[in-house]
Amino acid sequence: MSNNTTQFSFGGATGIGSMPGGDAREAAKTVTGSFEDFPFLAELPARGPGADMIGRTAGMLVELYARVEPSGWRIGDRPGRDTRRARSWLGEDLDALEEFTQGHEGLLKVQAVGPWTLAAALELKNGEVVLSDAGACRDLAASLAEGLRQHLEEVRRRVPGGRLVLQLDEPSLVAVLRGRVKSASGYRTHRAVDRQIIEATLRDVVGVHGDGPVVVHSCAPDVPFALLRRVGAAAVSFDFSLLTERDDDVIGEAVEGGTRLFAGVVPGTDGPLSDPAGSVMGVRTLWRRLGLSPGLLAEAVTLTPSCGLAGASPEYARKALAHCARAARSLADNPE
Repeated sequence: MSNNTTQFSFGGATGIGSMPGGDAREAAKTVTGSFEDFPFLAELPARGPGADMIGRTAGMLVELYARVEPSGWRIGDRPGRDTRRARSWLGEDLDALEEFTQGHEGLLKVQAVGPWTLAAALELKNGEVVLSDAGACRDLAASLAEGLRQHLEEVRRRVPGGRLVLQLDEPSLVAVLRGRVKSASGYRTHRAVDRQIIEATLRDVVGVHGDGPVVVHSCAPDVPFALLRRVGAAAVSFDFSLLTERDDDVIGEAVEGGTRLFAGVVPGTDGPLSDPAGSVMGVRTLWRRLGLSPGLLAEAVTLTPSCGLAGASPEYARKALAHCARAARSLADNPE
């Protein structure tokens, strides 16, 4: 898949994925009301295990099953109560999305955990994470790819007019690259995975969406922009406040290469919100520093909260999404 987004026009603003509360219809109503042009399938982790991002994605796996242990999610032999619960909640969320996107034609984003964050979170039967076993990593990535293929088909069936964007959440990718994922004992860390294996695995999972665009999201520092571009990501989603001037060159190259930036500019937890123009001041400053054309801004940047909104109050989450949409309009109207 090409990462050139010139054939694909993204919306000006969207959300990351998680929302507060446990009411699927309320979440779908808020999301579709805030982003008519670019809604997303909400995740509601407050409902408990199986609604969290790892549990939800574990429920999508094909021929691999996971259950909740005191230490976290662990691969098991057969689908149990936790798998059924994860699938049931996903079904509920899809029902709500389908209800509020009747007749929707345009962008629609769905999220799942990427292969490396999943391998760093799911445990094998011996209690160590999947990351500790190269063969298990391969099996997990293949199972995830097939599960995502089926999930995308299901969403297409329910929202036939939607142009699907797949977001892979990879907050642990940098830790995997740098050998910083802790062992079960906590006394040592797992060796860094070979960069070529990391890229090949990501490329395979990104390729599941065919010609459709894939966004890779990480709200951790030091997002590997160049690597994500090489594996075919059409866009990279990140917490804008974590950027430093060290990132300028890779960001400039990404924009010039046609990669879309999903810039997280609105705080993900309750707090005062500046005016919309103030929220995008940093983006404009970065643009000037890079010497990029202001006219490119609206074409190259989608605004989001800095991370998921699961930790926010419902009232703040609504305000934050509306604020992203207003800030995007401000950026499009006054790029200078």
